[in-house]
Amino acid sequence: MFHPYTCISDNNHIIDCSTSLKGKVQLLIFALDLSIELYASSLIRIKLIIMQQHLEEFIRFISQPWPWWVGGIMIALVLFLLLWFGREFGISANFRVVCAMEGADKYADFFKFDWQSQMWNLIFVAGAMFGGNLAYNYLPSPDGHVAHVSEAAVQTFHDMGVELDGRYPPLVPDYFSWRSLFTLRGMIILIIGGLLVGFGARYAGGCTSGHAISGLSALQLPSLIAVIGFFLGGMLANYVILPWLLKL
Repeated sequence: MFHPYTCISDNNHIIDCSTSLKGKVQLLIFALDLSIELYASSLIRIKLIIMQQHLEEFIRFISQPWPWWVGGIMIALVLFLLLWFGREFGISANFRVVCAMEGADKYADFFKFDWQSQMWNLIFVAGAMFGGNLAYNYLPSPDGHVAHVSEAAVQTFHDMGVELDGRYPPLVPDYFSWRSLFTLRGMIILIIGGLLVGFGARYAGGCTSGHAISGLSALQLPSLIAVIGFFLGGMLANYVILPWLLKL
């Protein structure tokens, strides 16, 4: 190994950088290069620290509980873009698209349509699923909970026999599970309820997103009638059917 103050001359002889002029110049250049590298690495490290701090602040900002009207503005913006590009928003319509993709048009005329033109809707649903997973796993609120409800809602759940951990209901109730599927309550909620939702959404020509969001924004009377039916059915299920099911 060379001494820190040794250099190689033009004739490949080892010389002392501290005594020869050329060696001093080489030593100065080496010191400048080392200083520049250290400065650049320090500058990059500082920038990374600043970027990390900004990212943490942004995550804290976006993961806080937001008021309801923010969601309304975002939905209105999405609907404006859909109407601008001549699209109609609907989630349950994707079941028809998937069935048509799998060849259901061979057995029913209902599935004979240009399903390729609806691929954007499938991508939208995939984005909604990905966004929900991202928000749940990487953007929790500062208190660590995902769902927040009012004290009145907690009392309503209590009266129905559902106990909550403070004001934080579970994201997925326990009756949405494989174990609950083989119980009477689970069969009614998951199997019969699923069939009714699927049949009703297709029979009505759309679900809550297709009628209540997209249809009402286009001022369609059938959507208004469907939404009234949604609310009446929801009230019946909430005040009559669900309390009975939770007691099973």
